[in-house]
Amino acid sequence: MCTAAKYISGDFYFGRTLDNDCGYGEEVVITPRRRRLDFTTGETLSAHYAFLGIATVADNFPLYYDAFNEKGLAIAGLNFVGNAVYHEACPDKINVAQYEFVPWLLAKFASVAEVRRALKKVNITPVPFSDVFPCAELHWMIADKSDCIVVESTASGLNVYDNPVGVLTNNPPFPEQLFALNNYMALSPRPPKNNFCDKLKLNTYSRGMGAMGLPGDLSSQSRFVRAAFTCLNSPACGDCNASLSQFFHILGSVEQTLGSCLMDNGHYETTIYTSCCNVDKGVFYYTSYDNRRISAVDMNKVNLEGTSLFRYPIVHGEQVLWQN
Repeated sequence: MCTAAKYISGDFYFGRTLDNDCGYGEEVVITPRRRRLDFTTGETLSAHYAFLGIATVADNFPLYYDAFNEKGLAIAGLNFVGNAVYHEACPDKINVAQYEFVPWLLAKFASVAEVRRALKKVNITPVPFSDVFPCAELHWMIADKSDCIVVESTASGLNVYDNPVGVLTNNPPFPEQLFALNNYMALSPRPPKNNFCDKLKLNTYSRGMGAMGLPGDLSSQSRFVRAAFTCLNSPACGDCNASLSQFFHILGSVEQTLGSCLMDNGHYETTIYTSCCNVDKGVFYYTSYDNRRISAVDMNKVNLEGTSLFRYPIVHGEQVLWQN
């Protein structure tokens, strides 16, 4: 279970939580411009946009969870179990395998507008990467600084939805997630007024009562409402560090704590990592469950004209700043 969000605070920030009961050897990975990419479409790219994100590298191919490219396009793939349906190759479509959807888009397109046009011809196929990495059931949030969409491949075909909220979780399908916000239109960051009855003298007895009714459980629909409320009411901050901190606090509102979500296999789901991309500046920030210190990888500090992947293992182990 995961949550993705977009935040504009001077720069364009984009990130997500990755919630699961285990990791898959994920790393921060930069794919430089000259890294050859061979796609199941039959297309080979020997030159393309550079992109940076978190991926599991298998057989020297980066299986990206979330990433952004040097032109300002960002994508996160989130679990969409039970609703995702991919379709066999169609002769009149561009047939892109599910596992290569993120790198295919980031390598070729610079904006959401370009992606919208391309998706009119795209079919996402159920071709697995390997026996070890079967086809994942996902949907995707795709954003740039001025636009945001959600892409879902279901039994009805490939659906592209405007996302005015800039937030996505898992299930239900995005139109239902968005519709549920109607149930919470009375919530506010301001103190509430007495609309219950004008014959009663009712008063606030605590700060934050304008948000009473905001769901606090870990279900994907509740996380969507909570993240949307937090993100949409978050003011722009004064500088990059303040904006970075604010974005981690936004996603912190939906993080999962060890012990709160017990799975059928006896394992607990936790927030394995939380990412924050400053897309404008080309920097990928993240924290892991056992390391709350922010780590960063800057794509501008490597040779983006290279041909080899740049790989950075996730930093684990809590780091404490001792002051005495």
